[in-house]
Amino acid sequence: MSEPTTTPPAPGSDVAGATSTVVGDSSATQSHSKRFFASAAGRSIGLVIALVVLVIVGAVTAGDTFMNVDNFLVILRLASVIGVVAIGMTFVITAGGIDLSVGSVLGLTTVVASLGAVQTAASGFWPLMVFVAIAVGVIAGLVNGLVIAYGKVVAFMATLAMLVAARGVAELISQRQTQVVNNSGFLDFFRSDFLGISWVVWIFAIVAILAWVLLNRTTFGRRTVAIGGNENATRLAGVKVRRHTVYLYMLCGGTAGIAGTMLLSRTTAGTSTHGGLYELDAIAAVVVGGTLLIGGRGTIGGTVLGVLLFATLTNVFTQNNMSTSVQLVAKGIIIVVAVLLQQRFANRESSSK
Repeated sequence: MSEPTTTPPAPGSDVAGATSTVVGDSSATQSHSKRFFASAAGRSIGLVIALVVLVIVGAVTAGDTFMNVDNFLVILRLASVIGVVAIGMTFVITAGGIDLSVGSVLGLTTVVASLGAVQTAASGFWPLMVFVAIAVGVIAGLVNGLVIAYGKVVAFMATLAMLVAARGVAELISQRQTQVVNNSGFLDFFRSDFLGISWVVWIFAIVAILAWVLLNRTTFGRRTVAIGGNENATRLAGVKVRRHTVYLYMLCGGTAGIAGTMLLSRTTAGTSTHGGLYELDAIAAVVVGGTLLIGGRGTIGGTVLGVLLFATLTNVFTQNNMSTSVQLVAKGIIIVVAVLLQQRFANRESSSK
């Protein structure tokens, strides 16, 4: 007996058409899903999930001590200072740079803003202290930008030099003494709240919103991303790359000044030791948030989520009386995982082009 044979459907038959339609739909669905998870919104989902998991862990391990409004407000206040610093860092890293000096610059701004002469001048107008702190940060950023853009010094080395110099200047000005803030108007404002939420948190939110608009809806933001993606091509397109680089470091210094006033209000003291290792926390939050270390892609929303992730992690560990050593190990693991995921997404994007 002969075995039955099957004849493949003709290319023009209905079966072949249906098969090709199914294959086409599935491939289209896969490509859409890949594009979504490679987008900023898709990457943010992972951060949101990680944040929710941390909240659940905190609820299970610490109970009502963790799951209450006051504790969540504490997390937000702790995240606000480093969050403002990280937002400025996002712009610099998006353009392919780095700023290791933000912590020292922050300490310098607290020292200058809390000087007796500045507080006396600001006795009738306390925002003067804020303006002075921001001005100091912008000047430090200007020096960084000029050395990097026009002096052609590698950003790592230039900002490392500013890290040391700013801390030294702060020590010289303060004579290594802690300067107490006694401006009542300044302290009363930052200690007050609006709708039950501290003004420090509102400042963080306002800075984040303005930064998102600047990065995503303006020519300045598009040029920042373009410089990080391909500096030479951007220069050939007519963008003044060196001048824009100076602006970026001034922006980063300015956010360090804002964060300095926030920290000054919380500690009521200006000292050269403020801001220690803040640059590492800021870079970690930016990288975990999805901004590429090599430049060309940045996300303010991801940076905010990264800051909240680390702040929540610290709070959960504190609530459970875990050592700071364990916290550092956990942060290190998160950073490594984030960098590995960045490399994977970058490879996918480059292979798909």
